[in-house]
Amino acid sequence: MIDETLVSNLVSELRRGTQILAVLAQLSTGKYGYALLQDLADQGAPIEAGTLYPLLRRLETQGILSSTWDTQESRPRKYYTLSPQGKELYTRLIAEWTTLRTTLDRILSEEPYAPTH
Repeated sequence: MIDETLVSNLVSELRRGTQILAVLAQLSTGKYGYALLQDLADQGAPIEAGTLYPLLRRLETQGILSSTWDTQESRPRKYYTLSPQGKELYTRLIAEWTTLRTTLDRILSEEPYAPTH
């Protein structure tokens, strides 16, 4: 019997590798952190707040995201969008993802334990 903790840890590692792409895909229009958390969860790609907020700050520091503050509401919100560099990066990551997905689909279809569809 397989250790469920091991499975959980490995699934987390797989997801961690796709989180940046999922976040970038959501930021063609401005979103604030909590809305982004909800949108990702609603689409089946949940991310912890403790992971998302440092990621947003890091991507902004790297010039991949731009941000603006909305102080019109009772609580100020920081909205993030893709910068021009972020848009270029997103396009390149999509191309890499497509290649990786195609390669893995081919490898997994040849693997003797692959589930049959």
